[in-house]
Amino acid sequence: MKIGQMFMVGFRGTAVDASHWIVKDIVRRHLGGVILFDRNVDGSVQNISSPAQLQVLTTTLQEYGNGRLLIGVDQEGGRVCRLKARDGFPETVSAEMLAGFDDEKAAATADELAATLAAYGFTMNFAPVVDLDCNPDNPIISRYQRSFSGDPQQVVRCARLVIEAHHRHGIGCCLKHFPGHGSAGADSHLGFVDVTGDWQEQELVPFARLIDMDAADAVMTAHIVNRRLDPRGMVATLSRPIITGLLRQRLGFDGVVISDDLQMGAITKKWGFSEAVRRAVLAGVDLLVIGNNLACSRDALQVGIGCIQKMLDSGEIDADYIKASLARISTLQLQTTEKIVSDQGHHIFARS
Repeated sequence: MKIGQMFMVGFRGTAVDASHWIVKDIVRRHLGGVILFDRNVDGSVQNISSPAQLQVLTTTLQEYGNGRLLIGVDQEGGRVCRLKARDGFPETVSAEMLAGFDDEKAAATADELAATLAAYGFTMNFAPVVDLDCNPDNPIISRYQRSFSGDPQQVVRCARLVIEAHHRHGIGCCLKHFPGHGSAGADSHLGFVDVTGDWQEQELVPFARLIDMDAADAVMTAHIVNRRLDPRGMVATLSRPIITGLLRQRLGFDGVVISDDLQMGAITKKWGFSEAVRRAVLAGVDLLVIGNNLACSRDALQVGIGCIQKMLDSGEIDADYIKASLARISTLQLQTTEKIVSDQGHHIFARS
């Protein structure tokens, strides 16, 4: 089994060749995807500096990935935007601003963003945010205008337009942050966040509606604690009652479940990396994200693969469990890479 397919890893560098460690992970360890950032947390350039540079980078990555590599980015629009106007890319608007547009203008705006991603070789956008804007003091959602609205129906309207625009260009979308980060009063990038006292049942509505519409390619988990959904107080990303019980069984989601970055403070301050991988897999997460933006670990994929292999060898999980995750990831790869690779003129033919 190609366990490396269950990981999406970030790296530092605006160009790669056969000697770069991320390329070795793609070729030797069958890495499932990469996530690109414009800047590191210290402000230095990570992966994206100009349109021409980005075009070469994604083309090269896809060549090493045999046309099957997921290439992801956080391009929500507004403040959360990795392809920035200052680097030569089109301007974008925030989710909050887009929600003020009528359907025609919102669809056109979303289409421009999606077309840009397609033109530069991305296959996956970690958007839209479908968290409700239910706490004006939320330091990571409301403050950055990342939510469409506090009204679930308005969130569904806007999210559907955004997803449809991406699908027209062959790009997959990821609903986030399940089961709802909008009510949080702290930032899970930095540490422990408990929404038990503030979370509302209606925060599930956008996820449920979009899943029912078959509009959700993937769902990203939140690094938040919600004891109303898991009385043990386990972070949602690592919670089987939330991921398998609620998302899979109650809401009927059968697509790819993606973790938020496992290097975020809410995870790293309590669990070691291997334990976080173990718990996420047991919870039901398919694709594990290691951003290498907050920190950089070149051996994370090798360690992660070893952790899952150990779980298999010990009988903690069986092969069919992992094969089911790999099948979901493969379906997403096929859906998103075929059009992007062909439209961009990479002249890559996916090989199994």
